[in-house]
Amino acid sequence: MAAATRLFAERGYDRTSVQEIVEASGVTKGALYHYFGSKDDLLHEIYGRLLRLQQDRLDTFACADAPVEQRLRDAAADVVVTTIDNLDDAMIFFRSMHQLSPEKQKQVRTERRRYHERFRALVEEGQQHGVFSTATPADLVVDYHFGSVHHLGSWYRPDGPLTPQEVADHLADLLLRALRP
Repeated sequence: MAAATRLFAERGYDRTSVQEIVEASGVTKGALYHYFGSKDDLLHEIYGRLLRLQQDRLDTFACADAPVEQRLRDAAADVVVTTIDNLDDAMIFFRSMHQLSPEKQKQVRTERRRYHERFRALVEEGQQHGVFSTATPADLVVDYHFGSVHHLGSWYRPDGPLTPQEVADHLADLLLRALRP
């Protein structure tokens, strides 16, 4: 997976052959196909591992014994940090998702929807308890934040002036300021 991720990031998914992946990883095609039925499966797994990590962490934040404002802030910052920490995976996926089979695209949309619904539930909880403003629908709040996350690959640079945590803190604070009653 590491070799495929590196090659997909450098060359693009569509311009990377299975042969190049096996040569870069030092395995045989048979070994690759033992774990992944196709290059499509490999792309799906690259994104799947990031999404599973983020979902597990979101579930932990959402269930924590803390005020909803803190739980949402922690979740909002975490998705930024974990995306930056796995930026190649995220960028590959966003550039190449359309190349997945229709079945795999449907699976990914279902997995992402679950994540977004859990995140949205935190916004709605805060809105229902008067902690957050109801002026903006929760769906739009979620789309706004994840739009920022999805564009990290177009501007974030590891050697830039901000650390991943600083970027995460700024974006989480922006989100919470927008939700203040």
